[in-house]
Amino acid sequence: MKIFCVGRNYTEHARELNNEVPLDPVIFLKPKSALLLAGSYFYYPQFTNELHYEAELVLHVSKNGKYITEHHASKYYDQVSVGIDFTARDLQAELKRKGLPWEKAKAWDNSAVLGKFIPLTPDMLTNSINFSLQLNDRIVQQGNSSQMIFSFNRIVADISQYFALNIGDLIYTGTPSGVGECVVGDVLAGYLEDAKVFEIDIK
Repeated sequence: MKIFCVGRNYTEHARELNNEVPLDPVIFLKPKSALLLAGSYFYYPQFTNELHYEAELVLHVSKNGKYITEHHASKYYDQVSVGIDFTARDLQAELKRKGLPWEKAKAWDNSAVLGKFIPLTPDMLTNSINFSLQLNDRIVQQGNSSQMIFSFNRIVADISQYFALNIGDLIYTGTPSGVGECVVGDVLAGYLEDAKVFEIDIK
């Protein structure tokens, strides 16, 4: 199982971090060990003093494929959820400043939270999907799939030009604006439309 992540897929999020808006999808990976298993505790990592949440729509890959065209890409995913791509922002800034890869800031164990999957319906794909993140019962991020720079199909097609997609792979499709810091004792809850799909306490 592979975890693909898309960076800078919402214009306002790119701007809030002073990044350029990309012309093509920005893709990076997390290892399987990055996935926080259901029912597990999330512990604040010792190597950062600036842990940021980034809520995202997550696709479940349902079919093996490579060199997929954008026109046929919708056949390769069947469920959607909301997850968090946690980022050690201080560590990321330090690594970027040195021109080094920043997997340590993004891909560490348990850095990917995943909510309960919901089957995708034709109506959901035809319209758009709302999602949000609450921090201690306060909404801190709200997004809609129509706001993405690159659509689900474009993302799937692009990834498949470089990596084979396999059943069970996950695609984190990018975060909207509103990312921010969280600390020990905070409670984060992800919503897909009005349905709560995950809740975690930071230990």
